[in-house]
Amino acid sequence: MGADRFGSLENRTILYTGAAGGLGLETTLELLRSGARVVAIDNDANKVAALLAAAEGLGGLTVAKLDLADLTGLRAGLQKLSAEVGGFDIVINNAAIYPSKPFEDYSIEEMQLVQRINVDAGIVCVQVALPHMKTTKRGRIINISSVTISGGWSDLTPYVQSKMALVGLTRSWAREFGKHGITVNAVAPGAFPTDAEKIHPDLAAYEKRIYEAQALQRRGAPGDIANILMFLASDAASFITGQTIHVDGGWYMH
Repeated sequence: MGADRFGSLENRTILYTGAAGGLGLETTLELLRSGARVVAIDNDANKVAALLAAAEGLGGLTVAKLDLADLTGLRAGLQKLSAEVGGFDIVINNAAIYPSKPFEDYSIEEMQLVQRINVDAGIVCVQVALPHMKTTKRGRIINISSVTISGGWSDLTPYVQSKMALVGLTRSWAREFGKHGITVNAVAPGAFPTDAEKIHPDLAAYEKRIYEAQALQRRGAPGDIANILMFLASDAASFITGQTIHVDGGWYMH
């Protein structure tokens, strides 16, 4: 991709949740190649091991295994990390869980858990990062939403609810934080071949549905997400805020 395409991110410190996941790994590596420091929050041991192996020799990577469901522990852990690295310049709220079953089968506790991990943890991340961003008069906050917010999606009610909540936060934060030079945007990825697709019982039928829906007749690749995140994190996107950018091959057009 060329890590300097959108300007250097050298010496920027990025807080990135779910940074070792299917769509996180490629972006994390690109950010490191650009000279950024990445504080990766991920508690999947296998994915973290793969990230550490892929990032060997790049430098600038810190991995922290924090429980996003424990908001008190998360805040304490992030405050400690922030003090160690001198504050976070960029926050990418990416981590999410995505249970799948009919709406009536969810307990309220299950609904609340999805909200806590997918939304509330991101709120904590921003609250910890915000003082440094206000001091430096620059900041980038990027929330990872989902194609499922457009038209809804069967059996994924708490996930869709959480991803739409991130769009609302994006707009509210963009309005409130703009006077401090902070931009806030959301990215809504389409259907990418990651572990998340395993919730679909008939993958062949699911992929057929994707091709029928998309304007572009190929599957999305992690690099497609890395490109937009690198752009939004950079100075090249300094006049873009409050937007939700769909990276879905033309599945939904707005």
